[in-house]
Amino acid sequence: MRTFFFIVCAVFELGALRAQKEIANQQNTWLMYFGNHRLTDHWGFNTEYQWRRTDGLEHWQQSLLRAGVDFYGKQGLQLTAGYAWIKTFPYGEQPVSHVNDEHRIWQQVLMKSITGRCEIQHRFRFEQRLLENWVVIEDGNYLQDNMLYRQRARYRVMLTVPLSKNQMADKTLFLTASDEVFIGFGKGIAKNVLDQNRLAVALGWRFNAACNIQLGYLNQYIIKKDGIHAERNHTLIVGVTYNLDFRKKQDD
Repeated sequence: MRTFFFIVCAVFELGALRAQKEIANQQNTWLMYFGNHRLTDHWGFNTEYQWRRTDGLEHWQQSLLRAGVDFYGKQGLQLTAGYAWIKTFPYGEQPVSHVNDEHRIWQQVLMKSITGRCEIQHRFRFEQRLLENWVVIEDGNYLQDNMLYRQRARYRVMLTVPLSKNQMADKTLFLTASDEVFIGFGKGIAKNVLDQNRLAVALGWRFNAACNIQLGYLNQYIIKKDGIHAERNHTLIVGVTYNLDFRKKQDD
């Protein structure tokens, strides 16, 4: 698993170094909410919203809403399938031509393990994406063309380490570090097969098993579809996780 990850990262960086000629460095802020809510021992539902802003908090970058159904297996295995709605706005030095919506179906495999005091998480996600396609017409206005269909695979590895205690417990300061690679595949993928990479590090505070908050830095590297332009987004991330467990009500 680790060998595969490092091979993918090495290929990503090599391809990026060869292909990129113009990189825009930008600053963004992402405010995020996550929740995995248990209904039974095996089933639950997933909720997420990300408020992505640029130029401080002045302008939109993206709005992302994601929801899904979770299945909990044995030994830290979790399967999820769901829907996401993403609205992307023109921002930065290489803006998209028009505000556009994306409708996304996604499937995910999540595996967790404990090594010493550290939790290691592997996440595999597959996405089927329908994107609005806007084309310019003669008078300078834009016309919506047919929707574009794209597919993408993502792999993320994340390490979580408790700092103030020997293991994760209530009222614990912790550190997380992760890297995620995005790879496009199938029809319609041009010069940007290696689509994106996200490297993140954050400090977090666990209030209890249901709730934690994180503050950190995300380096988001995006390769544009022409294979020449790219963004390196230096992003402040603030994340809140709050999980509900409806099984407790059944036991009362």
